Amino acid sequence: MLAGLSIPSSTGEALRRFLLGMLMPSKQMLIAGEWCDAEDGSFSDVLNPATGEVIANVPKATVSDVERCVKASKAAFKSKEWSGMDPAQRGRVLQKMAAATYANAKSLAVIESNNNGKTFREALSEIRYGAWTFEYYSGFCDKIEGSTIPVPGNRLNYTLKQPLGVTAHIIPWNFPLQLALRSIAPALAAGCTVIAKPASWTPLSLIEWAKVMIEADVGLPDGVLQVITGSGGLIGDALAGHADVDGITLTGGVPTGHAVMAKASENLTPVTLELGGKGANIVFPDANLRYCAKAICFGIFMNAGQMCWAGSRLIVHEDVHDELVAAVIEEIGKWPVGPGMEEGVRMGSMVHESHRDDVLKMLAEGLKQGGKVACGGNAIDREGAFMEATVVTDVSSDNLLFQEELFGPVLSVTKFSEESEAITLANDTPFGLLNGVWTTDLSRAHRFARDLECGMVSINEYPITFPQTPFTGWKHSGIGIEQSKDALNFYTKVKNVNVKL
Repeated sequence: MLAGLSIPSSTGEALRRFLLGMLMPSKQMLIAGEWCDAEDGSFSDVLNPATGEVIANVPKATVSDVERCVKASKAAFKSKEWSGMDPAQRGRVLQKMAAATYANAKSLAVIESNNNGKTFREALSEIRYGAWTFEYYSGFCDKIEGSTIPVPGNRLNYTLKQPLGVTAHIIPWNFPLQLALRSIAPALAAGCTVIAKPASWTPLSLIEWAKVMIEADVGLPDGVLQVITGSGGLIGDALAGHADVDGITLTGGVPTGHAVMAKASENLTPVTLELGGKGANIVFPDANLRYCAKAICFGIFMNAGQMCWAGSRLIVHEDVHDELVAAVIEEIGKWPVGPGMEEGVRMGSMVHESHRDDVLKMLAEGLKQGGKVACGGNAIDREGAFMEATVVTDVSSDNLLFQEELFGPVLSVTKFSEESEAITLANDTPFGLLNGVWTTDLSRAHRFARDLECGMVSINEYPITFPQTPFTGWKHSGIGIEQSKDALNFYTKVKNVNVKL
């Protein structure tokens, strides 16, 4: 068995051997329908963050590899074998991709848990969600329609919606496969070709998923789907600035979003950017506090808090502050922390020790500005990138714990007394992704849904999304829409045709 690799004892021996083979070192990239190494033969190690040990290595691509990748993607698009395919047939290919993803979900979840640190349960749920996303978009392939437009005179005027072209997908490390599939599915449904660049820390699940698609013979022509691995700075920059890339999708931090957008602007390449968040759960005295406490824990401590839509702020009415904080601390005390493949673990490892240390450093800086640690606050004294679930009370709105995205298991708690104060506090950040409102007063709930400065609002549950609902942020949380039929707008171009009759 490889060092750092965990496979549950309940796994059958045949599946154990299969998984061990998949996780052996020396993975390859998928370019132009072939598995290949980097042009210069260089590799980088991939770690299990729960142990810090090497579980695989992957090619460290060069700019020349990017050129090969883009050239193959452009050729695949121009051939029209995919973009010109009968849309209903393209939908059947996506259905096969969904089925193959479902069928291999458990194997892929083992890889995801070992590479990212999250629990097996979380990884399995996310990968099944990715399969569901492919199912959803498969039904749209033959429903991407133009329209006729009434114009003066003896004329016919109509629009065509045509595929955008070559699309580059820069994938984050916090939900490595699920967020890859979230953007790959609508791009393929629209008839685009895809170049997917996984995060350097977590490339394994996307590589294995691409292998599954090829082995399942789903019907993708060569070059339509490619996976390139390597440095985010080098490869992401080369893709974002390439003249033959027609669209760029990034999920990542705000600084990375700035860099990608600046590079894309050189060619006026359109971008979809899903960036950071500083979500708030706003809790009124009439809320179901016991249920609310469970959702608050799920919304900040799932995936060890490494989520853009994490509910990292709790804005709670003063009348129920103490009761709710006590309920949150009681609930998180029931969450065992450990390697994601261990039975019963609810919070796994963070993705890397360096990231864990960055979160602890930001926490320490915030505590200098005020706040009291109600629980947690430390690294866990064991092998791996583990951190305690942390709750900080008495956090003022000017504290970095209130304003900045820590991207870790840290909940900041702030009191309010009046409804107007709560809305002001919730909107007082540079971010605007997802906020939650907890109340049985539906008039109040709808007022907050209207007045919160964010792309998504969830009332009396948190967090929640579906493939058919828009995932979108305002302010520094991003540009554009993921998920839903609206995401297809990014992957298509509108052409107006006028005919003089």
